[in-house]
Amino acid sequence: MTTINNKRSSFEHFKSNTCHHVKDMGDLDFIVTILKNDEIRKFYNKHWYPEALYLLAMLDFLSRINEIPLCSKYNDLRMTKLEKPIYPLGVLINSEVLKSDEPLRIAEKEAIPEFRRFNIIESNVRNVI
Repeated sequence: MTTINNKRSSFEHFKSNTCHHVKDMGDLDFIVTILKNDEIRKFYNKHWYPEALYLLAMLDFLSRINEIPLCSKYNDLRMTKLEKPIYPLGVLINSEVLKSDEPLRIAEKEAIPEFRRFNIIESNVRNVI
């Protein structure tokens, strides 16, 4: 799993690594590892809010689809969200090329609710190679 250190990678890289960890570990082992290592709180305490909220969204999403109750340890963080939405790089490029906000609106509409709640626009966490 992700090692917390002082070297911060790009958010796109972080998202990709997280999705690969889920794929490689499986949903349940990923959930257990995240909870055991308390990486969400560690990122949050470092003020790395996008990373903390992305992991929390992933935890909540995987909990929902596996019918596992949410861990109440992070209820305080569930009341927060990023000030501005974070879109996938491909969506931002598409919007720029088309000179239109339509790709942004479509991405928001198709976003996974657990991610959208934190202002993270994410629609497919399973499509990793």
